[in-house]
Amino acid sequence: MRTSRSPSRLRRLVLPLAVAVLLAALGAPPARAAICATDAVPGATLLLPYFEVDLDHPNGLTTLFSIDNASATAVLAHVVVWSDLAVPVVNFNLYLTGYDVQSLNLRDLLVGGGLPQTASWGQDPGDAISPKGQYSQDINFATCTGKLPPPPMTADQLAHLQSALTGRPSPLAGGMCLGRNLGDRIARGYVTVDTVNNCTLRIPGDPGYIGDGPPFSGDLTGQNVLWGTWYIVNSAHDFAQGSNLVAIEASAGYPAAATAGRYTFYGRYDGWNGADHREPLATNFALQYAVGSTFHGAADVIVWRDPKVAQEPFACPAASGGPAWYPLGQQGIALYDEEEHVELGSPNFDPPPPPPVPFAAAAQRVRLGDGELPLSFAFGWIELDLNRPASGPNPASDPTASQAWVMSVQSSDGRFATAVDAFRLDSACAVHHPIF
Repeated sequence: MRTSRSPSRLRRLVLPLAVAVLLAALGAPPARAAICATDAVPGATLLLPYFEVDLDHPNGLTTLFSIDNASATAVLAHVVVWSDLAVPVVNFNLYLTGYDVQSLNLRDLLVGGGLPQTASWGQDPGDAISPKGQYSQDINFATCTGKLPPPPMTADQLAHLQSALTGRPSPLAGGMCLGRNLGDRIARGYVTVDTVNNCTLRIPGDPGYIGDGPPFSGDLTGQNVLWGTWYIVNSAHDFAQGSNLVAIEASAGYPAAATAGRYTFYGRYDGWNGADHREPLATNFALQYAVGSTFHGAADVIVWRDPKVAQEPFACPAASGGPAWYPLGQQGIALYDEEEHVELGSPNFDPPPPPPVPFAAAAQRVRLGDGELPLSFAFGWIELDLNRPASGPNPASDPTASQAWVMSVQSSDGRFATAVDAFRLDSACAVHHPIF
């Protein structure tokens, strides 16, 4: 797996290290924004809302992303790869010296079985694995001894990873499934990255990962220092799309992120008691699209959604034996052209249209104009209200609230492509329930 120590295509695309060094020299601290704003500032958790990796074609789809440390302080990050139905598949730890950057190609992990090679000072006294820079801290995390740097995955572990992310039964999961089988060999899912205080083998939902005592008494910390970028690349078709990772801030003192019954990012794993202290994302979105003129190719929507339960492996296939919450619906969808004509809609329409379910999974890319998201207009915008009740407990502050992240993706005949975050019309801290 590529790291910041090896040149890669991603390395040439991310912010040059020299800029980070200059900021350090000027004494510039990481930026901060208001909790519940989900601005592009460093956070304690990063979300890669969707990835794709073609397991069979070296020049096919792959996803690259970087994890960056915005502070001089060395930190540990815990990475979890989830299926598109929100089942954890694999997790590992990363050590970041001050101002460090780790660049990862998910093909290296999902096809080659290689985990990123990092180590704190205690496992790397010669500074050969994770060398520090002039302005960077390099310290020892004793809990990482024997865990960093990690060994390659075994053949059984790699087979489990590939089966899980393509919706096929996995022997390591007792013949159960972890994701959707869409009839191809494209691995799909999403990734979370958390700041932690030790090289943990736990994941969100495991006892001890989110502390049940004073703030940040578990593995999870509140260090708002992580930022990064991602790119989905298809060399065979000459296009790449990318954006910032979603940075989620932590605060133990802001009521919306620290009060029992409120919606927090990891609330589904701590019983909505606020112990994760992480701001939630938005629930309502607006995005533009174009499927004509300059954009001759495709218009897609990338959507990450919160199923609001801690999902375990399930009986195959997902369509019949899958999670109780699948497929996910929504409160409303409206597609407008540039003269405000509308199609689809919500149950508030009279008579109500059949309920579309285009964003049924926890992570997906949906083609505009296909299947569950028909489209008559070549140019226009979409309003999405992705709130909906869910199985199991819900946040007392608003049981129908459901956080999400939405992106508009455009491509044109292998010549260029864009990926743009949708406008957030609210926050799950204070949900807006529109009537279309």
